[in-house]
Amino acid sequence: MELITDPAELQNSLDQMRADGKSIGLVPTMGFLHRGHLSLIKRAVAENDVVITTIFVNPLQFAANEDLSTYPRDIEKDSSLCLEAGTTKLFTPANEEMFCDTVLTSISVTVLSSVLEGITRPTHFSGVATVVSKLFNIVGPCRSYFGEKDWQQLQIIKKMVTDLSYRVEVIGCPIIRDDDGLALSSRNVYLSDDEREVAAIIPQALHYAHGKVKSGERQSQLLKDSIIEQLQKSSLVSIDYVEVVNGDSLEPVTTVDAQTRILVAVRVGSARLIDNINALVGINTA
Repeated sequence: MELITDPAELQNSLDQMRADGKSIGLVPTMGFLHRGHLSLIKRAVAENDVVITTIFVNPLQFAANEDLSTYPRDIEKDSSLCLEAGTTKLFTPANEEMFCDTVLTSISVTVLSSVLEGITRPTHFSGVATVVSKLFNIVGPCRSYFGEKDWQQLQIIKKMVTDLSYRVEVIGCPIIRDDDGLALSSRNVYLSDDEREVAAIIPQALHYAHGKVKSGERQSQLLKDSIIEQLQKSSLVSIDYVEVVNGDSLEPVTTVDAQTRILVAVRVGSARLIDNINALVGINTA
């Protein structure tokens, strides 16, 4: 595995590899890797000749009151995990290598960015889209792999790629979960032991709603109410939102169909956790 910090060096290297007929896979991350990230790398390895994993804690996607300074980092462990998973090149640029002193350009995918996460984090997705756009320009034509846990982010990146004609195939990969169903997240490290036990109520609430769908319930408001009722069983859980939407447009729906996605965001202690399921399919077992 080759470690690269300079964007131009990575560009030149990948240009030569493409000229030699090699396919490129890209896995963008902010580090503090877990089995969810590793599943993306392993799929990229299975489908491409060369795999680029990036580790960059992107300051553009953090608001002033968010956890940029305390976001968990462990580059030594991450490097070892990337090597074991089959990464060909690990790209770990410093902030000054990614951005000039004053960044005046940003990318905004309107409509999709203004709902759900965008209500409480209005600048977040512009920061995500801008840095991912930059990574796509550095890496060039490739397949890029993203986890479905960040469902809204996945739809925004897909739309950006379509609208701006990037030569990138965006591939969504299943959520990886702990034994109790909690979606793996770098922010799970913020949970105390008691909070971690309580956090399992999130997938349990989603599973409960899916059970209602399997039994014939199709009214989204009743499903939302059932999830809220389940989440409110713990005083440690603070609900940000529970929404039932079309999985592509993210627009609210009144009746469940095959495209319906249920998305939730809650706080457990200091950790803000998100999760989602396809209403008809339920919790995946990946």
